[in-house]
Amino acid sequence: MAEITDVTDATFDGEVLKSDVPVLVDFWAEWCAPCRAIAPIVKEIADDHGEKLKVVKVNIDESPQTPGTYGIRSIPTVLVFKDGQVVSQLAGARPKGDFEEMVSGLI
Repeated sequence: MAEITDVTDATFDGEVLKSDVPVLVDFWAEWCAPCRAIAPIVKEIADDHGEKLKVVKVNIDESPQTPGTYGIRSIPTVLVFKDGQVVSQLAGARPKGDFEEMVSGLI
């Protein structure tokens, strides 16, 4: 079972931008039903690729600076970072296959 880390504005740089492996970042909020809908899929991605991919969550209400920096306009939005750069992005509740496709070329 892979660990999903909660990342804040204060820890984003160290956890995501300076990571040695690609990082899938799930931008979400407690009140967001589609965010809750994709949570099990994000967990499955973490479990399936835990060795080669770090998975983190950013609560946009608790850490508003980071979503602003990356132009997050709607949630859920999932970004994949590699070497400190955004390499892939998905917005909205999507099927697991979309997330698998998003990370497959990176790991």
